[in-house]
Amino acid sequence: MSEEIQGSTESAPQPNSKPVNKPRPSNSTRPNTSKQRSANGTKANPQNKNKSRGRRRQSTPVDENLKSFVAKNQEAHKQRLNPHYKLDLNSKAKVRITPLGGLGEIGGNITVFETEKEAILVDIGMSFPDEDMHGVDILIPDFSYLRQIKDKIKAVIITHAHEDHIGAMPYLYKEMQFPIYATPLPLAMIGNKFDEHHLKDCRKYFKPIVKREVYEIGNDFKVEWMHMTHSILDSSSLAITTEAGTIIHTGDFKIDYTPVDGYTADLHRLAHYGEKGVLCLLSDSTNSYNTIPTGSELSVAPALDRVFAKAEGRVILSTFSSNIHRVYQAIQYGLKYNRKICVIGRSMERNIETAMQYDYVRLNKNIFVEPDQVAHMNDKDILIITTGSQGEPSSALFRMSIGEHRHIKIKPTDLIVLSSRAIPGNEGSISGMLNHLQRAGAKVASERDIHVSGHASMEEQKLMLRLVNPKFFLPVHGEYNHVMKHKETGIMCGVPERNIMLMTDGDQIEVAPKYMRKVKTVKTGKTYIDNQNNHQIEDDIVLDRQKLASDGIVMLVAQVDGKHTKMLAKPKVTTFGIVADRQDKAFAKEMEDILENFLLHIKDGQIENPRALENDLRQIIRKHIFRKMKKYPLIVPHVLVS
Repeated sequence: MSEEIQGSTESAPQPNSKPVNKPRPSNSTRPNTSKQRSANGTKANPQNKNKSRGRRRQSTPVDENLKSFVAKNQEAHKQRLNPHYKLDLNSKAKVRITPLGGLGEIGGNITVFETEKEAILVDIGMSFPDEDMHGVDILIPDFSYLRQIKDKIKAVIITHAHEDHIGAMPYLYKEMQFPIYATPLPLAMIGNKFDEHHLKDCRKYFKPIVKREVYEIGNDFKVEWMHMTHSILDSSSLAITTEAGTIIHTGDFKIDYTPVDGYTADLHRLAHYGEKGVLCLLSDSTNSYNTIPTGSELSVAPALDRVFAKAEGRVILSTFSSNIHRVYQAIQYGLKYNRKICVIGRSMERNIETAMQYDYVRLNKNIFVEPDQVAHMNDKDILIITTGSQGEPSSALFRMSIGEHRHIKIKPTDLIVLSSRAIPGNEGSISGMLNHLQRAGAKVASERDIHVSGHASMEEQKLMLRLVNPKFFLPVHGEYNHVMKHKETGIMCGVPERNIMLMTDGDQIEVAPKYMRKVKTVKTGKTYIDNQNNHQIEDDIVLDRQKLASDGIVMLVAQVDGKHTKMLAKPKVTTFGIVADRQDKAFAKEMEDILENFLLHIKDGQIENPRALENDLRQIIRKHIFRKMKKYPLIVPHVLVS
């Protein structure tokens, strides 16, 4: 009991006691206090009464032995919550961590872990282009830094098989090759990509692993894969042990206590490493603003059941092709309502087939029908599972929505189920596709619980931080505001602010038992890829396309007499995206005047250098158009000197 409470002279009111403010008795009825006697027969002394009120109640003697155990328990808590004393502070070892993608963006994840003599890569993912990257299908990381340290790299380590973690593998392996360590499903899906890119020989680099076993990679790294729940099967977190200490990389994760396959996240191993002492934690920040715990994949089941129960015709379900458990649950409810399953979309077909081949899911092949059989079957007997939940123009669902799919035409009795969330930037394409579907008469399922995220919310991030108990913390995977919010969560969970660093792509962070600091910035960026031929698109091509789209193009052909420096004929001017067709003549007249004025003031000998002549003319035309229209179009002059 505190001294303040012990020193109180008034007892607390009882719950059922009457009000203290009673009416004072009148003088005639007030008892004569001078004649009152105490309980032992003596007269009451007002002075003694006041002394009694002011007297403090004596405190209970402190048991010094118990008090010593309070101190011992406090010390035990201190060591439990701050296991960093277990790190070797005398060690001069250090490790450098360099993200080349995945920060300041969603996707494109790749991180280099590097000692003095060796390096490993964790994930090699792709990302999607912005709307102004015309003709670009995917983005892959710039491999410039990997070319510099090629001889140090001992292996590629894969956490899971999402495109933003393995999508750039074929492009790297066309240039350089290393052993690939991963669980079976990621390796199988990487193998599919190698086959598409005519890299079948690269399968010889596969090194399948067993979770909970430690693998020595080179001389400087020991890596253990720990099972993690996510929106794709066979995901892992990593424990990367170096001489400097152990680094935990969560990969993408959520904490699902009731996963479809029953394989819960391996929290025991995370706690094991946390108890031993973790040097640094790299943790998924994608859902750092979400305060509500991420739902279990099984929580989608009741909504799916309701959708199938009320469907009067065909059910067309679209989700991410990698979310095998979502697809598996949909198939189970399709079978419950006596529907045959039609899978449409190359990536969806390939992923389901791979999951069945390697016994991740077990389904009888006779439940499936081909797309060309659907038209001959009763609508209530069909479940179509397809790609296109993000409204991609080349996807099967989008082609169905605009009536261009070869086998499936949308009907008014169709029920469309989009079991996915909109990836930031795809909202417009999804809305456009929904407009097409609804114009065709289809109904769109409005169940709110038809999808759950695959990423950890704030509460799960807290659990990860508390289990791992890192000395240093690097939030990863997400835009800057996501990692900033994750930093705040880390501080709440006891990581000192000075021990947290917010990285951007290219930052090289050096971590040692005594410190963490940024040492330099390496070259990073994106390479543009055209998926039609799997070839790189050069940067200047994309820039030209952007300029064409925003500012238009001017093409100018002029024939000039070199001896007399005058035009032999009117220049031919063609514009796109600059002026309306009816204004072409007036615009051509302006260009003619500019060219004539240019020739009048041309320097001696300049006309003999066509390239310099065209560059000078380009600058003059650009200045004129900017003064008049405030645009910088692409200008293509051709001056023919005769």
